[in-house]
Amino acid sequence: MSTETMKALHLTKPSPDSPPKLALISVPKPSPKEGNVIVKIHASAIQPSDILNIKGLFPYTTFPRIPGRDFSGVVTEGPAELVGQEVYGTSGNLLSFTEDGAHAEFVSVPIGAVAPKPKTLSWAQAATIGVPYTTASLALKKAGVKSGDTVLVLGANGAVGGAAAQLAASLGAKVLKGVRGDKGDVDTSGDPTLSALDELTEKKGVNVVIDTVGQPPLTAAAAKKLGRGGRLAFITAPRSGDTTLGIEMLDFYRLEKTLIGVNTLLYGVEDFVAEMKNMTPKFDEGSLTGPKEGEWNEVPLSDGVASYEKAGQRGGGKFVLVMA
Repeated sequence: MSTETMKALHLTKPSPDSPPKLALISVPKPSPKEGNVIVKIHASAIQPSDILNIKGLFPYTTFPRIPGRDFSGVVTEGPAELVGQEVYGTSGNLLSFTEDGAHAEFVSVPIGAVAPKPKTLSWAQAATIGVPYTTASLALKKAGVKSGDTVLVLGANGAVGGAAAQLAASLGAKVLKGVRGDKGDVDTSGDPTLSALDELTEKKGVNVVIDTVGQPPLTAAAAKKLGRGGRLAFITAPRSGDTTLGIEMLDFYRLEKTLIGVNTLLYGVEDFVAEMKNMTPKFDEGSLTGPKEGEWNEVPLSDGVASYEKAGQRGGGKFVLVMA
C-alpha cells in the first residue's frame, strides 16, 4: 500500500441497520497494480446514482468505499503509451460499488476503463458524460435505433433523456421530445395520453420510445403510440408504490411491438468505455455537444459533502467536483 495520501470523500456504514455516512478524509493514494492505471482526477460529477449509493440504496455496495462513478483526468501511472493522456471514464458496475470511485484526487482503474477525452469538452463537462450517455447509448442500441426512425424520448430534458436525444439524432433518427410543459414536442403532464403524437406521426406511431421517466401510466400510454414493430426501452421504474406496467395486449401483439428493460449495472466498466471511445470523435466534430455551460455547478472536493446534500434535495442543483 502507498505511503502517500490523498483527499477523498469516504463512505462508511457503521452497522447494518444504520445509514451510510459520508466524510472528507485523507486516505492512502492508490498504488499501481497489474492491469490498472492511476488517473489524477481533474473533475468528477455527482450523478443521481451516486446520491442513491450514499443513501445505501444499492445492496451490492461494499464499505468503506469512495463514491464517484464518472471522471476526467490524466493518466499518471501505467503503460508508457497511456501516461500523460487526457482521459474520461465511467464506472459500469465496479467503481464506487465494489471498488473505490473517483470522488478523490486519484483513482485506480482497469486499463480498459479510460477513453481519450474529447478536446471540445472542458474537464468538468467531460466528467458529466459517462453515466447518462452510456445509459442512453445502451438503450438506443437495445432498441435498435437506426437512421430514419422516429424516436420519442420521454424525459428529454433530463441528463439521460438529453443524451438519448443527441445520440439518436447523431444516428440519423427524427427525435420527438416528451417533457413536462411546453418546451418539447409533447407535453407529458398536460397530455398524459400523448395524443399529440397522432398528428406528429400522421397516426402511424413512433418507431421507438426511450423512456427515462419510468412512470407506469406514462409508459403504458407511450406503448400505445408505437407503430408496427415499435420498440419501447425503459431505464427506470418507481422505487415505491405500484410498479406494475399495464399493456393492452391485443394491440401489442398484432403490431409486433417489443418492450425492453435496460439496467446499466449489469455491465462492466469496459463495456461502457468502448461506447465512450466511439463518442469522442462525435463530440470533437460537433454532432454531440455535452452539457450546456452553467448546467452543472463546479465545486471543490472540499465542498463535496455539502454538495451531495444539496444535490439530494428536490431542485437542489447538479454538481461536479473539481480537484485543485
